[in-house]
Amino acid sequence: MNEGLRSALERLPELLAAHVVLAGAALLLALAASLPLGIVAARRPALARVVLGLASLVQTIPALALLALFYPVLLMLSALVGGGIPALGFLPSLLALALYALLPILRNGVTGLVGIDPAVIEAADAVGMTSAQKLRLVEAPLAAPVVMAGIRTAAVWTIGAATLSTTVGQPSLGDLIFAGLQTQNWVLVLVGCVAAAVLALVVDGLLGLVERAVRDRRRGTGFAALGLLLAGVMAAAWPAFAPAPSRPVVTIGAKNFSEQYILARLIGRRLEAAGYAVRYREGLGSAVIFRALAAGDIDVYVDYAGTLWTNEMRRADTSPRAAMIGEITRWAASDRGVSVLGPLGFENAYAFAVRGADARRLELRTLDDLVRVAPAMTLGSDLEFLERPEWAMVRRAYPLNFAATRAYSPTFMYRALESGQVGAISAFSSDGRIAALGLTVLTDPKAAIPGYDALLLAGSRFSQDARFQAALRPLIGAIPVERMREANYRVDRSDSGQQSAAEAALWLDGALAHR
Repeated sequence: MNEGLRSALERLPELLAAHVVLAGAALLLALAASLPLGIVAARRPALARVVLGLASLVQTIPALALLALFYPVLLMLSALVGGGIPALGFLPSLLALALYALLPILRNGVTGLVGIDPAVIEAADAVGMTSAQKLRLVEAPLAAPVVMAGIRTAAVWTIGAATLSTTVGQPSLGDLIFAGLQTQNWVLVLVGCVAAAVLALVVDGLLGLVERAVRDRRRGTGFAALGLLLAGVMAAAWPAFAPAPSRPVVTIGAKNFSEQYILARLIGRRLEAAGYAVRYREGLGSAVIFRALAAGDIDVYVDYAGTLWTNEMRRADTSPRAAMIGEITRWAASDRGVSVLGPLGFENAYAFAVRGADARRLELRTLDDLVRVAPAMTLGSDLEFLERPEWAMVRRAYPLNFAATRAYSPTFMYRALESGQVGAISAFSSDGRIAALGLTVLTDPKAAIPGYDALLLAGSRFSQDARFQAALRPLIGAIPVERMREANYRVDRSDSGQQSAAEAALWLDGALAHR
């Protein structure tokens, strides 16, 4: 069996279980909120306009943005109540998905109730029914088919949108999709997409049976379909409720590019060999991952000195690399309770790169040279760079005025440069594709870009654990940039030699053992 397929299938039960639990909980929360609200709104047209307007407004916010917005909101709430509210993982995903599921249920509920023939309501009033009796015996049965159609729509939307919860640290089928996209492992993408699609189709089909049973007043069929749905949900979600391992569990964080996936798996291998159970929270953005470590949502990950210097410490100056690491170490410990175990031995800096042929033709060697030709070029960047302080620092040092800028995931950024869609990119200095594609990295004579030594960081839960320290200390200063580039290229290459992040981590671990 293909190694990528085997790896995906091994992870599928756990991720499917987490996905089902999250989507099911979000749908139940949306039902609990929207059904009573729909009943009240159906009787008050002014309230209906306001409620449906707000629910529609939520739908205009991209799901990814809505997930991200809950992070600072929950952080503030946690600070107000003295801690204890998780800002990453299940809670923000639950709230965002429940909000997204409100509109179809609420709209169909109001439509179903308002659309009942007034003569039927008058007849119920004539026989002396109370409001509660009218709702239970007349309105609810007549509106139920319309409401069920809304629930079906909400269920499909929720199952699809739950894949995005990966970005805030909640395991889901999106883990396979995002990891596959970033590492060009299309088997992972296919398995994640197919699993999410099959889950949505099965749930929609069973809810369709319930809808038809309600419409045709066939209680037996309805209860059978509901029972089958609940049994399927419980079976799929069962791994999520399996007993916790007896070994200590370390949560390893990773950002959303190949090097981070590889390093996370390398750390995981070392910790598993030391007797720990590990789990991964991958695909996290630079804006949240350090705070997740400080808050205890993850326990260990690799970050870069320049990222911490600019994003977290808010520094706009540059300093020698050793001095930067020293300041970061002191700041992280005193201000955030985070331990910097040490640098891994290589730097992964932002570096502007152009095609080798263009560098020779246009005589490009430095960023000063790039200033001359930038007005005729499009700059390609990763999804974060154009909003990061480093880009502002570069533009202060060099008046780069590109004709246009485009943001890509790292994989497609290199493809865009190779195909000529962009003329320059904000590359990464430890990326193996630089040499493989024959790119020229432009020097930074004004030292506008700070150092980006890879630093191994640990949260407070394990930072004083001697066994934890002993497992990871051998990685400090042990990874030369040439080894990291080779490991990265093993994942990023697009030919038959491509490996998964786990395979590249295994190779890197072996290479370090035989230095």
